[in-house]
Formats: sequence, C-alpha cells, structure tokens
Amino acid sequence: MDPNVIDQRLSRISTLWTLVQQAHAGISGEAADAKERLMQRYCGAAYRYLLGALRDEDAAMEMFQEFAMRFVRGDFRNANAERGRFRDYVKTALRHLVTDYHRQRQVRPVGLPSDLAAPARDEDDEFLASWREELLSKSWESLAAAHPPLHAVLLAHAEQPDASAAELAVQLTDSEGRSLTAGNVRVMLHRARTHFAELLSAEVTQTLATPSEAELIEELRALRLLKLCRPVLDRHDSVDAEQL
Repeated sequence: MDPNVIDQRLSRISTLWTLVQQAHAGISGEAADAKERLMQRYCGAAYRYLLGALRDEDAAMEMFQEFAMRFVRGDFRNANAERGRFRDYVKTALRHLVTDYHRQRQVRPVGLPSDLAAPARDEDDEFLASWREELLSKSWESLAAAHPPLHAVLLAHAEQPDASAAELAVQLTDSEGRSLTAGNVRVMLHRARTHFAELLSAEVTQTLATPSEAELIEELRALRLLKLCRPVLDRHDSVDAEQL
C-alpha cells in the first residue's frame, strides 16, 4: 500500500462533526439527511448500551425511542468538536436517560436474562464496548459488500481461529465454485486483514473532530482496536512504532 494512503484517506473523509453541523442547520433536506446518517451510525451502539444498562428489552426500546426523538428534535445542536468527541455527548445523553428511567420507577437494576450478554464493568466501559461493537459490525458489513470472498475467508478464520489454512481451504470455495488451496487461503487472509483494517480505520476516522494520524491512533487505542488496524498503520512511514 502507498505510504500516503492514510493521509489521503484522512483528508478525504468527511468527519462526523460536519454531519453534526448539517444536522442542526435547519429543516432542509440536507439537514434531514445528515440526521438520518448520524442515527444510522449511532443507533446500534445506543441500543446495545441501553439494553446492557436497563437489562430489559422493552425498557431499552422505550428509552431508545426517547433518545431518537431527542436527537431528531435537535437536543445535540450545541455539540462542539472543541469540547469533546461526539460519542461522549451520546454517552452522556444515554446515561441521563437510564438515570431518569430508574428515578421515575424508583427501582434498582435487576439481573440480565440468561440469553443476554453480561453488562460491562461500569458505564464508561459499557458504552465503549457498545461503540466498539458497532464499528466492528459496520466494518464487517462493508467488507462483505465490497469483497465477499475475502469476507468469507476472514469470517471462517475468526470463527475457527485454531484451524489451519489447509483445513479452512477444505470448507471454502471461490466465487466460481472451485476449491481453494491452503496457499489461496493464506493470501486471501492477508488481503482480508488489510482491507478490514482499512475499513475499520475509515469508520473510526469519520467519528473524529480533527482526523489526524495521531488522533486516529489514540482513538483506536482507547477502543482497543489498534491491533486490528496495524496492517494499515504498520505500512505508514510516519507512524512511530512506539505509538502502536
């Protein structure tokens, strides 16, 4: 990969703060579209957080609808990139919703149903986990849409991390129905990891106020995604090894 690819990507991608400004610029079609894109980006993480915090599917959906209503009516219009990341505004709003929910009902949180994942250790960890999962999910979807064969190979490896390339090759076929070799699988896995790292880096970059290389690395580290993006960052000459 060209060593300037990250700089080009960072300069090319419209940051989420541009969408924030557009979303609260009025009632134009452009503003409505910006709000829709913001909701699409954050709705998954918001619902996961509420489900983990409230531990009740109906309550989580009720609070998510309240969050969406406040979002659409413009409660985030004062969000400022210089005062923090937009996901921090979202997290604060969701925490207030949870607090209000318990206060109104004067009940204490109950245990999670057995078929739901346990909540994170605290609210900050819980929201970061929800946001991390959302970014990963979007990156998987993008890889599947752009490179189905690479998605299939990487998914098979993720689901069976101890399987050898030869074992994975037996399970996989190419787009024309031909069996893959172990060598094919190794090459495709390498390409898949690189493409996934590019997509994930792009997803994170779009959420940054000033998408510099240093800020991207800091955010990836905070989200515990830095390792997954190393196939891209390692090839960039200006990235100090100590940063990774």
